[in-house]
Amino acid sequence: MCNGIIAKKVGMSRVFNKDTGDAVPVTYLQVEPNTVVRTKSEDKDGYNAVVLGVKPRKWKTRKGKEHVRYGDQKEFRVESLEGLEAGKQISCEKFVVDSKVSVVGSSKGRGFQGVIKRYGFAGGPATHGSHFHRRPGSVGMKEWPGRVLKGKKLPGRMGNQQVTLRDRTVMACDTEKGLIAIKGPIPGPNGSSVYLTLNNDN
Repeated sequence: MCNGIIAKKVGMSRVFNKDTGDAVPVTYLQVEPNTVVRTKSEDKDGYNAVVLGVKPRKWKTRKGKEHVRYGDQKEFRVESLEGLEAGKQISCEKFVVDSKVSVVGSSKGRGFQGVIKRYGFAGGPATHGSHFHRRPGSVGMKEWPGRVLKGKKLPGRMGNQQVTLRDRTVMACDTEKGLIAIKGPIPGPNGSSVYLTLNNDN
């Protein structure tokens, strides 16, 4: 059985807890048909895994051969390849309510940002003739080592990095509509791809 699936972030909403009546923020994910593109076996590749694909695009060559290319693919490891042959469709039926999942997505891209927005620097004085407002400050060293050390917090591109959230709770799952509600926010803009993996203890 494959414990992973590719989904698309739809947006945030809320659901109400039936026992306490509390409003719980959730993120809705749309699960499109996931197709097994190919498999990897332990004999040939050293481990068992399946490669799932979504958003298929078909076209024919001049010789009449049909080709399929998927807009998004992701590899998920499995214990056994039984019943996971190429071309099989994977649904979201195994993501039941109250199960724990890990979510992998890409954070929103913020572009080139300074150290105040990027790292939360305090900045300098705002008044009294100060010309030091949003600068990072001194970054150099003495005669030794005579260079800026690696990892120094400086202005640069912010966001658009892979973010993994673990132990997120599934609040609702509609297999017919292909919708999954995950508790809390999920990284990335609406319409971006996210990858869900069931925890082993479910």
